[in-house]
Amino acid sequence: MFTAGDEVLITSCADDPRATGRTGVIVDDVAPGPLTGGRWTVKGIGPLIAPVLCHPQELQKTGRTR
Repeated sequence: MFTAGDEVLITSCADDPRATGRTGVIVDDVAPGPLTGGRWTVKGIGPLIAPVLCHPQELQKTGRTR
């Protein structure tokens, strides 16, 4: 489970493959629901990559919080 502010490594990303291998920050304050298809919103990935939606299995916590 993730919480807002958790830094995560994006191990893969069906929403935007350019995000794979980069780190970002979880935006969601609550667990994602049907509107996002159970995907978490991740931002702060890079200057040319907008926030992405990632399935939990596509993310790995880094242990840091931003």
